[in-house]
Parts: sequence; structure tokens; C-alpha cells
Amino acid sequence: MSFTVVIPARFGSTRLPAKPLAKIGAKPMIEHVYRQAQLSSASRVLVATDDERVGQAVESFGGEVVMTRDDHVSGTDRLQEVAALLRLGDDEIVVNVQGDEPLIPPEVIDQVAANLAQHTKASVATLCEPLANYSEFRNPNIVKAVADIHGYALYFSRAPIPWPRDDTNTASEAALPADFPARRHIGLYAYRVSLLNRFVTWPPATLEATESLEQLRVLAYGEHIHLADTVAKVPGGVDTQEDLERVRKALAGNV
Repeated sequence: MSFTVVIPARFGSTRLPAKPLAKIGAKPMIEHVYRQAQLSSASRVLVATDDERVGQAVESFGGEVVMTRDDHVSGTDRLQEVAALLRLGDDEIVVNVQGDEPLIPPEVIDQVAANLAQHTKASVATLCEPLANYSEFRNPNIVKAVADIHGYALYFSRAPIPWPRDDTNTASEAALPADFPARRHIGLYAYRVSLLNRFVTWPPATLEATESLEQLRVLAYGEHIHLADTVAKVPGGVDTQEDLERVRKALAGNV
């Protein structure tokens, strides 16, 4: 199986400006993400950015960069432009690794690509993991995912789904039961290039706009998304200064 990893990296960030270039040890964050992706089985790893500062940083550590337009409304649109620039075939697989995931385990990158390759009914594959407690279950910043018995996503939501009608503990901070079917969505995607080419022609879907979840556009237009539990724990990404300090502490002595 062959696949390409694309790491979209925007310079601008409301909560953490210049995030891709934030130093973790002596290296910028984007280099840590790139090195983790290189440890996967990907045939090619590259960074997609519209900012010359990010592009120069990637080139300085020997990484491959593709400069893209600055008018993309989503990372998926940027991904499609990269696939077009590289002239990737419709059946080729592209894995989107977020540029703020310096601790991403290489094995989950391989997992999501393999899942898509194995499930020909799906045009997208992504991952999830069990939720730990009711507080996470209620948190709208944690996206929940529900799948059918065949492993295809039924829905993604910021709401607590599936809702346990008769559970009296939902307002508590207690741990969720071991057999509770709620899952946290992990924002790691594998796409067939043909899906990317269709995606950019579709107007945003009402469900997508309502939940502010881009993957709902895929479901709304009748495509299948394969969903599976991760084979390894995926640490949180970097959205805030607090997240950055957490990652710096985690990687101290290894950078």
C-alpha cells in the first residue's frame, strides 16, 4: 500500500500566532510533526502552506513543501490543491496530518491509510477513541462519533451522542462505564483523491454549518467514512500556549 502524507500548516492562529514555527526544544513544531510522519510507512511526506515563513522553515530542515493558494476556506480544500499539483490519481490515498500534532504516533497514520485501502466502500477513513468521563461526553469542544455495525460513520456531533436515556449520572464528573459506546473523534483523515476532487465542488452542507464540522459535508452528500478505534493513544494537539507547554514538557530531553 502506498500513500502520501500532507501536513497543512497555516501561519495565522487566533489563539497561538505563528504556531507552526513555535519552538519545541531547538526545533519548530512543524518539524516535529514532519519527523513523526516520516516514521510512518508513507511513500512521501510534505507540508502544504500559503506562508513563505513556514515554507522556508520546512526547507531549512530538509523537508518537502508545497506552496498553495491563500484563499482556501478549509484544510480539505488545501489538500485537494496539493493532490492536483502533484497530479495524484483518483485511487491514490492522501493522509491529512494536522500541523499542530507534534506527538502524533506514526502507527495511527499507517492505520488510517490501511483502513481506507481495505474498505473500498469508503472514500474517507478516520479514527476515534473511547471517552473517559461524563465531563468529556458533555464537552462541545470534543467531537463525538457514532458508527454502524460495519464500522462506517453514522454521525459526528459536538453534542453528547449517543444519549443514554436512563442513565442518571450524565450530569456528574464520574468515569463512563467501560461498555459505554461514546467515542471521541480523532481528527486524522485518509482520503481517496477522487473524494477530494468531488468535495471541493460541493456547496457546504446545512449539517456542516450547524455543527461547524467539515466531515459532515462528506456524510451529507452520501459518501461513506470508515471509523475505527485507534491502535495507539493519540495525545492532544497544540491549540493554546498551555498545550504548547504540555508538549514541551512531554518532549523535554528528546529534542
